[in-house]
Order: sequence, then structure tokens, then C-alpha cells
Amino acid sequence: MAAEHPFKEVLTSLPKPGGGEFGKFYSLPALNDPRIDKLPYSIRILLESAVRNCDNFQVKKEDVEKIIDWENTSPKQVEIPFKPARVLLQDFTGVPAVVDLACMRDAMNKLGSDTSKINPLVPVDLVIDHSVQVDVTRSENAVQENMELEFRRNKERFSFLKWGSTAFHNMLVVPPGSGIVHQVNLEYLGRVVFNTNGTLYPDSVVGTDSHTTMIDGLGVAGWGVGGIEAEAAMLGQPMSMVLPGVVGFKLSGKLRNGVTATDLVLTVTQMLRKHGVVGKFVEFYGDGMGELSLADRATIANMSPEYGATMGFFPVDHVTLQYLKLTGRSDETPQQERVYSSYLELNLAEVEPCVSGPKRPHDRVPLKEMKADWNSCLNNKVGFKGFAVPKEAQEKVAKFSFHGKPAELKHGSVVITAITSCTNTSNPSVMLGAGLVAKKACELGLLVKPWIKTSLAPGSGVVTKYLLQSGLQEYLNKQGFHIVGYGCTTCIGNSGELDESVACAISENDIIAAAVLSGNRNFEGRVHALTRANYLASPPLVVAYALAGTVDIDFDKEPIGTGKDGKSIFFKDIWPSTEEVAEAVQSSVLPDMFRSTYQAITKGNPMWNQLQVPSSTLYTWDPNSTYIHEPPYFKNMTMEPPGVHGVKDAYCLLNFGDSITTDHISPAGSIHKDSPAAKFLLDRGVERKDFNSYGSRRGNDEVMARGTFANIRLVNKLLNGEVGPKTIHVPTGEKLYVFDAAMRYKDAGHDTIVLAGAEYGSGSSRDWAAKGPMLLVSLDFTTIKKLGVKAVIAKSFERIHRSNLVGMGIIPLCFKSGEDADTLGLTGHERYTIDLPNKISDIRPGQDVTVTTNNGKSFTCTVRFDTEVELAYFNNGGILPYVIRNLIKQ
Repeated sequence: MAAEHPFKEVLTSLPKPGGGEFGKFYSLPALNDPRIDKLPYSIRILLESAVRNCDNFQVKKEDVEKIIDWENTSPKQVEIPFKPARVLLQDFTGVPAVVDLACMRDAMNKLGSDTSKINPLVPVDLVIDHSVQVDVTRSENAVQENMELEFRRNKERFSFLKWGSTAFHNMLVVPPGSGIVHQVNLEYLGRVVFNTNGTLYPDSVVGTDSHTTMIDGLGVAGWGVGGIEAEAAMLGQPMSMVLPGVVGFKLSGKLRNGVTATDLVLTVTQMLRKHGVVGKFVEFYGDGMGELSLADRATIANMSPEYGATMGFFPVDHVTLQYLKLTGRSDETPQQERVYSSYLELNLAEVEPCVSGPKRPHDRVPLKEMKADWNSCLNNKVGFKGFAVPKEAQEKVAKFSFHGKPAELKHGSVVITAITSCTNTSNPSVMLGAGLVAKKACELGLLVKPWIKTSLAPGSGVVTKYLLQSGLQEYLNKQGFHIVGYGCTTCIGNSGELDESVACAISENDIIAAAVLSGNRNFEGRVHALTRANYLASPPLVVAYALAGTVDIDFDKEPIGTGKDGKSIFFKDIWPSTEEVAEAVQSSVLPDMFRSTYQAITKGNPMWNQLQVPSSTLYTWDPNSTYIHEPPYFKNMTMEPPGVHGVKDAYCLLNFGDSITTDHISPAGSIHKDSPAAKFLLDRGVERKDFNSYGSRRGNDEVMARGTFANIRLVNKLLNGEVGPKTIHVPTGEKLYVFDAAMRYKDAGHDTIVLAGAEYGSGSSRDWAAKGPMLLVSLDFTTIKKLGVKAVIAKSFERIHRSNLVGMGIIPLCFKSGEDADTLGLTGHERYTIDLPNKISDIRPGQDVTVTTNNGKSFTCTVRFDTEVELAYFNNGGILPYVIRNLIKQ
């Protein structure tokens, strides 16, 4: 018989006003503990989950006590289990997750166990939104043409996902063309309150995209995790997490006229980066909260990864309830003072217009300082704020012919302007603001230069409805901002090709060309290989910079262009007032738009509905597919865990400095024609025009291993300043592609490690940034040798990436405070031995270990297994083998 629930006495009925009940819920006040009243709202969500799921096995009464005593326990880095209500996937991360689930079913089958145990136990929503590319622009037919190209490129992947939607229970797949995953989550998938068999509980979600945090703006606790963690959560495993500190961020005042939510979020991002919030929750409160719309809150919550927090949380209040009514879901809550780990405050009236760049989201530049900042970037040495352009070359003009007409580019010329990404396209005020800028410019006779690649990729069909309702889409079209598709485009590198004449002008003249996008990310090499300067800006500012054609402009003093009457047009002439924007929102954004859009979402579209898929519950792998390939993780797996493995005489594959992101590590963007991945595809008869992107091929481990560390902007100290996806093969001194060097080490039977600086793995939550280094496939494509990277030694790690490394069996180690490879005199040419205890029982979270080199150096590092559960994953060779063994034992 099932044991009695340890907290059954606090299960409380929620009565309906006219009799009966809505359901029952676990009441935290009924625990009668005064400590609960002071807990941050975000911690109360963790507490409710622990109380409801307490079984004294996966979740124990001691775990509940740890959370109640948060004020004392959180500084001690205690471990708690968390069971989210649901899991969210997008297709870039969703395809490998479904590949892994299919592969796990095969493993269960081979080990003679029940394959149906590999099935989501909580709702899983997968939104296909990352495959559309901006191939066709400035056309009324752009959406249809881009979607046709998307289906042609991705038919195998889409068919596989459609198979998954039928083979696995509890999995909803939202077809391509529906919108960006986070906006669909905010407008449609977010439940706020669950009712499962009469039990009511708060919605909470983990997603395989770091911007899952956008849902925090709706009062739903959500954050990004690695695909491997998400798969375990789907299968009913509690997520092990360190009970976080919570930074209380007090908002006061009101935004000034003409200041946008994007200006606010870039300011908040800079403040929180400076404060230091990695691994923490941020909880917003204060009178200023009431001045922010739900969309503004979602904009701030969305960029949690950019300021480094696990979550940027806005508790449910009257604004949340108003939004639920607006978006067709079927009233003021006073804010109580809570206790926080630390405090910040921002007066909204102090926020000013700004952009961020040219290479990082938290490098905020006030708009009034942009011209001076740009010129200093040209002069500064190469780095996050520098391009080191010689003085005599700074005024260079590259003249070229664009479709038969004269054109020119200079340093700072804008060649891509994109209203894209989930940060802003959920926000009607900035989307309609962009339309108003386009309209005012049209009326004054100012148009965007034809060689600038302009695009508008809304987060959902609702945006199209209100842009049409307002009459503003017409003016966006006139400026070249036609809708190109519904999905995540330029912000993830799906910007498509530049016109050949523009590309040649940039390359042949070494022009520092710029992109301006309303996105989250602007790391070098991400948006487009030819735009070395990339600035994040609000959608209205994207249009303004498109009209100006350069980032080398002082909007306060210099004209944007000349109007039809020959007069100079300034920024102030085209910028809408807060009242104009509010009026457009009030008259154009209507509840029925949300209802009608999402009633049709699961009906799919003709191209999706025509895909034929098999009905089998085990997937039939096609060995010739270059998109979907059976991964080798469980080959020859037995019920006996492999146990602890140290590292002996490993070579250094790469030696990095600070801020190496997952964009540098994980395969992303286009596949370079000379790369190992390109060679692999060409050898299999794939023409270059059909390479597609790395993201679209995440279901094929052979392609992805070859694309690991293939970023063209990789700075590897072993190359002495040379930039690119290569390294030195230490035994021979040869310069090779990283994959080829790794293969050389593997064939000789050598392990490898990576040396790194601070914030290693910052950026998106990409499981391939951990899978790629762990698993490189041998040259004959049949024998799997599990060598690859065994450890990463860094000054510090980004939260999700460190956890993903552990999940793939890679050891994360931190140098001691004040030390790094340079201070210790490490060049990367040494061989490294990491002395781990032989038994898993002898290893403790945060334990110190000794690393020695073959030339006599010895230093101490901290092993970053942060919880006992992570140690169990490591002992099993990774999180997925651990889950399989546990499911078989049940």
C-alpha cells in the first residue's frame, strides 16, 4: 500500500462561490510556521512543490525543512530536489532530446526492460520555432517562401518530431510557423495554476532554452536547463538544485516619455551583472511594478541569462490577472515585505534610451554616448569593446554596385537590421512603436537604403493581427520590414546570407560592418560571420538605425537623413511619444486576437499535416540520414555503473581566456565550407547549398561532434593570438581543426582537457556544448571510443553549462581564488593528471583535488560536483545512464 502523505493535514479545499469546490491545494499557511511569511515568493514555489511531492524517498521531510529555513540554509549551498510541473522544448534542443528518448527506449529494450517506462510523466510542450531562416526579405510572400525552404531543409527533422508526438504520451508538438517558443509559452502554454485530478498547484517549468525565464514575468517559476536535465525531469526524476539566494530588486517611479522596455532591460542587465547574480533568483517588487505592463515584465524576465540569474521573477498580482484576461484565459494583491539575500533598487525615471554592444549584452551604451563609444571601439585594442582599426584606415569608404546602383559602406555601416527574438516581440508597446517610427519616416520621405537586410520575425500570429489592426504593417513594409516568418531568426544566427555585393564589399575592404537587432544575444560571430559589431536595441531603435544606415551617429545632433522637402530629418522627428504608443496599444491589441490565433495552433498547417510518420513506438533509425542519427551513448551499456575515473597524462586540447560562451563551444549557425562538418556532409553526397545550419542538424552526433569548437571567432592561447576554429596538436606542433586534433589524440589513446578563464560556458543552455567535447566519433564512423574531453579546468563556470558537463560525465574543476593558468605558468603544452579518489563514496561536493603536470608543476583545484546527485550521475557515466538504471530497478 502507498504510504500516507507526510503533509496530508494541510491539504485544503478551495470552495466555489456557488457551492462545491475548485479542488484541493497544499496550504503553506496551514503549516503554521512564522518563517514562511518572510520567504520570497519564488522560494515559496519551491516549498509548495516539495510539500506536495514529499514521499520521503525522492523528496524528504528534511528537504521541506531546508526550504522553510531558507534564510539560514541558502548561504550554506544546501541541496534540494525540485519537481517542475512541466517541461518546455524548442526544436533545436528538442530534436536531440527526443533522439535521446528514442535511444533510451532502445537501451531499455536491449537490457530486457519495459520500453514504455521511457515516456514523459509530466506535460512536455515542444514548439518548432528555431528552423526558419531569413532567406527571403522585403517581399509580401516572404513568410510563405521562407516556410517552404524551412520544410524542404528540415523534412527529416520535422517528420521525426511528428513521430515523437505520437510515440510518446504527454507530449504536445506545436508546428512550425506558430511563433517563438517563449512567446507561445507566455500567451498560450503557461497555465499559472494546474488542476491535476482535483489537486491545484502553481505552474512551474524548466525548458531546454535559457530564455525559458520569460514566463517568470507571468508569475510562473521557470528557467533553462540542459537538455539532459530536462529529459530526466520528463521521466519523473526530481531535479537536484542548490537552494538559491534571492536578490530583492525594488522598482520605483515611472519610465520617462520615449523610454522603452528594452532600454529598461538593458539597464537592469548591466546593474545585475555588476551586482553578481549567477546561480541566484532575482525577485522584483516595489511600487514601480504597477507601472510595468506584463509584456514589460516578460522582457526583463526573458533576459535573466544575460544578467546571469537563474530566474528573474515577478510574483502574481493584478497586472498578471489582467493579462490572463487579455490573452483569453479562463483581483489587486498587496505586496508584502519579504526577506532577501541582498537588495538592489532602480528608479524607473532614471532609465534612458540605450543600446548594448558591440559584442556582449551587458555592455550597455547610452544612446547619447553611442557615437563616442563607437569611435573608441575603433581605436581600442581587440577585445569586447575594441577592433584596433588603424587611424589611417578609420575613414575608409568601400564603394560597390548594388543591383546596378551605386552604394557604399564604411566602418559602422549597418547591413542587418532585424526586429526579432522573444525579448521584444511579445511586447506590443515596442512593436507598435517600431511601426510608428516607420510611419513617421515614410510621411517625411525617409526610406531605408535597399542594401540593408531588413526583417521582422514576430513571436506569434497575434503580433501580425495587431500590426494590421493598427495600420502600421503597411509602413513597416515600405521600410523593408516585411514579416519573414514566425520564429527565432537573426538572434540565433538564422539571419540568412547577405547580398553577394554587400558581402564582397565587407570582405574585400575589411569593413567592420554592423547589425542592429532587437534580440538577446550579440556575441561575436553569432548574428552573422560578416557583422563584427552587433548591437541590441529596441524595435523602434532598430528601425531608426536602419534609416540612419550607420551606428556612427549622434542622434541628438546629427540628422538621420534628408526628407522629401530637402530638409534634414532628426531622430526627434520620427520618435513616437509614450502617449502615441499607449493609444496604439489600447486600440489595436484585443483579446479575441489571442483566442483566434491559439485555437488554430494545434491544427497545424498544410505542409505539417502532409508529413507521413510511422506508428511504431521504437524509432527505425536510417543509417544514411545526415539529420537524425542513433547516438552511441548507451552502446555496450550494462547494469553495473562504470564508477569513478580520474584523468592521467591528458593533453590540453584548447587553452582559453575569459568569457568563452556556449556559442564558441557548441555548433551553431552556418556550416563553413572548409570545416570538418562540411567535409563529412560532402563525403555523404550533401551539396553545399543543402548544408543547412548546425542547429538543424543537432539530431546527428557525427555532424555535431565535428562542429564543436568550430566558431570562427574562437581565441585559443595555443595559437598565440590567431583567431579561428583550430588548435595545436601538442605532440607534433601541427595546427589542425579542433576536431581533427581531437581525433589525432583519440587514435593515439590520449585523454584531453580544456583550460579556461572566468564565466566559461556563459550563453544559451546548449547540451551540445557538453555532448560535443565528451563524445567525438572515430574516423570509421562505427567504432565508438569514449575518450574526448575528460575535464575542464576554469576560473568559474556558467551555471547551466557546468551542470551539463557533469551530466555528460565531464569533470568541472575550478582554480583556487586568485589563480588561473597564467598565474600558475601553464602554457597548455603540458600533460595533466587529475588525482580523484578511487571510490565515489570518498568524493564530496566541493572537494579539493591535486592536479599535476609532467613538468613537475602541482596545484590544487576544487571539484565542482555541487550535489550528491551530481556525484551519482558522474559515477554512472552521466545523467541518462543513471536514469535508465534507476528505471530498470523500479
